[in-house]
Amino acid sequence: MKKVYKVAAVQAAPEFLDIEKGVDKAITLIEEAAREGASLIAFPEVWLPGYPWWIWLDSPAWGMQFVSRYFANAIEVGDVHYERLRQAAADNTIHVVMGFTERAGGSLYISQALFNDIGEIIANRRKLKPTHAERTVFGEGDGSHIAVHATALGRLGALCCAEHIQPLSKYAMFSQNEQIHVASWPSFSVYRGAAFKLSAEANLAASQVYALEGQCYVLAPCALVSKEMIDLLIDSPAKQPLLLEGGGFTMIFGPDGAPMSQALPETQEGIMYADVDLDFIGVAKAAYDPVGHYSRPDVLKLMFNGSAQERVQHFEIDHAKIE
Repeated sequence: MKKVYKVAAVQAAPEFLDIEKGVDKAITLIEEAAREGASLIAFPEVWLPGYPWWIWLDSPAWGMQFVSRYFANAIEVGDVHYERLRQAAADNTIHVVMGFTERAGGSLYISQALFNDIGEIIANRRKLKPTHAERTVFGEGDGSHIAVHATALGRLGALCCAEHIQPLSKYAMFSQNEQIHVASWPSFSVYRGAAFKLSAEANLAASQVYALEGQCYVLAPCALVSKEMIDLLIDSPAKQPLLLEGGGFTMIFGPDGAPMSQALPETQEGIMYADVDLDFIGVAKAAYDPVGHYSRPDVLKLMFNGSAQERVQHFEIDHAKIE
């Protein structure tokens, strides 16, 4: 297992509602990070084919104009787009955590694909519960998606957006000895100045506190809202203040909660890098380890069902035994 290596977090606008161009851009970024010597690259929430910002701008009826296009540009696990991403990880010998909209049957999910550096699927996870208006678009994950995985880079986990303000989900992740965490965010562009809980300040703090509480490295990739997205989504002057260009606030935090990189301007695309040393996690845990020496399970403990939940359970009846 590698203990010292470089990681990369993306700050870039999606190719909005265009999965072909989006995957092309993703592969370009994967190749760039690999050339820079990164062993892991992390992408924002549903970066493919982009976050459905219309849910925050008007009524569900108004937003229906985007539904079929969004559905058509989602990714099915194992389809040609998914396989191109998996192959890019292998071709560039780099671990990839990709935020994407997953299509399964007639439903969509906020998903993250984790690929190792030989193109194997580590995991495909879904956001446990979509946030607020997201529930008009996306279905839910289950306990099997609150998981940390053994990899060549250490124990790797991922969550999306406001999952980082769910204390119980965080504790379930910490309890699995997570070392590297990907906190994928969409962009901090909506309701600027009117809803602090949706702000960069509030949510960067959530990522930073995750690192501090879990004593793990946190990569927090964050997308941008492009002018092309504004032109498509903002159809009246009254909506102009609701969604702004930019909103990129990517950051990487160490296991002591310290920022590890210089922030990029919020309107600038790029890749943020930092160097990881897994041995430093032990130093951070010497002071705090809320799932180890700093816990009191005789007083407080978490009940966690980490099993997959199937909607239909098939069974057969042995008629011979009945007769």
